Amino acid sequence: MSSSSEPVARLDRICLDYRHHDGWLRVLQEVSLDISPGEVIGLVGESGCGKSTLSALLLGYRHPSARVTNGRALFEGTDLLKLEREALDRIRGRRVALIPQNPTTSLNPSMRVGDQIAEVLRFHGVTPGAAATTRRVREVLESVSLPDPPRIARRYPHQLSGGQQQRVAIAMALACNPSLLILDEPTTGLDVTTQDQILRLLAKLRELHDMAMLYVTHDLGVVAQIADRVCVMYAGHVVETAHKAVVFDGPRHPYTQGLIASIPRIADGEARTGHPLKGLLRRSELPRGCPFFPRCDFSRPSCGDSPQRLETIGNGHQVACQRWRDIKPDVDAARAAPTVRRASGTNETLLSLEHVSLRYGRRGFLDRLLGLAAPTVVHDVSLTIERGEVFALVGESGSGKSTVAKAISGLLAPFTGELRFGDNVLPGSVEERPANLKRRIQYIFQNPDASLNPRARVRTSLTRPIVKFLSVSRLDVGARIATALGEVRLPESYAIHYPDQLSGGERQRVALARALVAQPDLLLCDEVLSSLDVSVQASILGLLEALKRDTAVTMLFISHDLAVVRSLADRVAVLFQGHLCEVGDKDLVFAPPFHPYTHSLLQAVPDVGKRARSIDSPDIGASTQAGAACAFVGRCPWQLGNRCVEESPPWRTFRAGLRIRCHHETIDLERLARGESFDRTRAASPQRQPGNGD
Repeated sequence: MSSSSEPVARLDRICLDYRHHDGWLRVLQEVSLDISPGEVIGLVGESGCGKSTLSALLLGYRHPSARVTNGRALFEGTDLLKLEREALDRIRGRRVALIPQNPTTSLNPSMRVGDQIAEVLRFHGVTPGAAATTRRVREVLESVSLPDPPRIARRYPHQLSGGQQQRVAIAMALACNPSLLILDEPTTGLDVTTQDQILRLLAKLRELHDMAMLYVTHDLGVVAQIADRVCVMYAGHVVETAHKAVVFDGPRHPYTQGLIASIPRIADGEARTGHPLKGLLRRSELPRGCPFFPRCDFSRPSCGDSPQRLETIGNGHQVACQRWRDIKPDVDAARAAPTVRRASGTNETLLSLEHVSLRYGRRGFLDRLLGLAAPTVVHDVSLTIERGEVFALVGESGSGKSTVAKAISGLLAPFTGELRFGDNVLPGSVEERPANLKRRIQYIFQNPDASLNPRARVRTSLTRPIVKFLSVSRLDVGARIATALGEVRLPESYAIHYPDQLSGGERQRVALARALVAQPDLLLCDEVLSSLDVSVQASILGLLEALKRDTAVTMLFISHDLAVVRSLADRVAVLFQGHLCEVGDKDLVFAPPFHPYTHSLLQAVPDVGKRARSIDSPDIGASTQAGAACAFVGRCPWQLGNRCVEESPPWRTFRAGLRIRCHHETIDLERLARGESFDRTRAASPQRQPGNGD
């Protein structure tokens, strides 16, 4: 980090209001923040706390319905809030750049990505001519580790993966060598390995260019990896700020402690989940004093009446809480004990997949004649799910997790193999399934904004499955709706609301209630927590754990968040590019021996306990080798030369039924997981050794 003491950006006692009905709603309350050259500030808090509004002010932007009633937003000494549009345009993208959350919507779908970067360079006059512009486009694409920059520059956004799109967005932001980079949840929608690549890339760029960054996120694990200082916001107030080591090891504000305690973690060989924060942030219910008063376990009556001011309690450590002296400075006491597991399933198989391969697209006569059959996306998968268990399916984006769920739900018929539900073969198409079978398998989608009808009240959405699947009287419908809402911890009064009147967490609860009201045997939970902030995620996770404990419902839980999986699941299956790599009890999957891909996933998990990030670690996003016998060839750090290319890896059964598909023997996988050496010559030999676990 630069030694300069003069901040590159400063927010000075900012107060901002949004127009609300016939009045104004205070959204930012006297917020102050300094960012020094080369420094990374992590801005964290729940959805609705004002993070994005605050970061937009450093671009000189405020919503048309907003007004700034006090304070300054300074960049290199200039108040951005006093500049006209023409002056702001000379700064935006040139001196201050933004990396948005969703590159799919921020990149122009009708322009090649190279042209989009060139447009920024031409607008700001950074390059003198066409040749220089082309060279600079290639330079920035190369700087973000995109392969073959000339080829990438000619592509449209839809021809790139999500991780590549995000790298293009970063390249565009870096094109003019800005002094300040604002990152608004840039890795929220990415899987753990792609996220790891982006974080390592940002760490490298920061080191090379001494660039200041404001990293806006609700993912505290990410902040622990990349930030120098952390600023915690709640309801428009800064409630705590300090160096990241101080915030994560000794938080003094109850809200910060609650956030950290809500993070599912993979630590000390066991998963931990903290006590979820009470309730949700509701700005309409904020008291005159401390905004956290309604949810605080340490509050006194005076807290609700007395505004809290930031108080310096240590070197660079500030807290806005009058009771900070009475609050223990560690979060260990706030963490819950390891989740108590019930027995895994009932030993009764509810669902089985037998040698299932899946493809998208139809196999028409002309396709077969011309050899144009769609590629296989899931290859020869066999697994069983027991009644009453939570079975997790994990892997990167594109690994085939959701494709498997679509096949189980009847949205995609198997190309080969069969699915069995109980004692019966499951028809491949949902149209072929009787109504009772449709009822018994219910799907909960990742995004409730898209899966709930925005024009239908909650009551209407819950009534439909009752009427369609259950023979009940009209008088009984209301009682069943009330019961379903109660199961997901929502009051009966929510039945009259529309989805846009609910928070993201509440909408996800309604989606869960809609599935439960049909009285299913199997819930397909497809990334149901990935778009939620940490406290809402903890609340939904607690709800799922209660359903697991109190009901007989079985869950297929799809996720790329391994910490959440370890907290909730009984058994885990690991998928890579449609190939099953490892299956077993969760405690065995998360302990050596690992499949090399499982090990890569675990190494990429951001965690508040891992503060340092090696920017020189191997690129786990390297390309695989097409046509190799093992799907992980090309990315595997433990590859055994041509044996992995030419010979299909066998399934090996280890202790307690853990199954790993790999050429390595048990003892070698355990040594490799610990970073020890092993006899590569012996391991590369195709001959099997006695007692190797085959």
